[in-house]
Amino acid sequence: MNPLVAIGITAGVLAGLWTQFSTPFGLIPWVGFLSWACFFAAGGKRAGLLKTIPANLSGVLWGSAIVWGSATLPIPGALGISVTIAAFAMCVQARWSLLSFIPGAFAGCAAYFGTGFDLPGTCLALIAGACLGWISEYTAGLILAATKPVTAPTPATQPTP
Repeated sequence: MNPLVAIGITAGVLAGLWTQFSTPFGLIPWVGFLSWACFFAAGGKRAGLLKTIPANLSGVLWGSAIVWGSATLPIPGALGISVTIAAFAMCVQARWSLLSFIPGAFAGCAAYFGTGFDLPGTCLALIAGACLGWISEYTAGLILAATKPVTAPTPATQPTP
């Protein structure tokens, strides 16, 4: 089976289930899809998962800092200043390997703003989406292994007498 077909099957099934059942559990579907995409953009596998979740969650924290800074600084342009500082920090934090996936931080920050500052809802959906990315990749590997054509062993040659 083609690997893209395998990942298409698993991602399709999981995406349908996620869409159908996430909202009743208080999870935000589009945020999950955002971190699912981050998982693949970060290279997938365990390493992609371990890059995506911390980066996404750091972005949420920077988004919270932007909201706090723009409300706290009693000066014109407080929002712009807060965004400038947070964007700088989301890039500089990448020197730590745990937070090295810069797009994940920006995606997490954007998700926080896009949800209307729903901190728990954003964080839970980001974690769930990254995990769904890992599950879709893992189960695609299982499908590939199960559908791998079996090749007959090469017969051993008998010595001629």
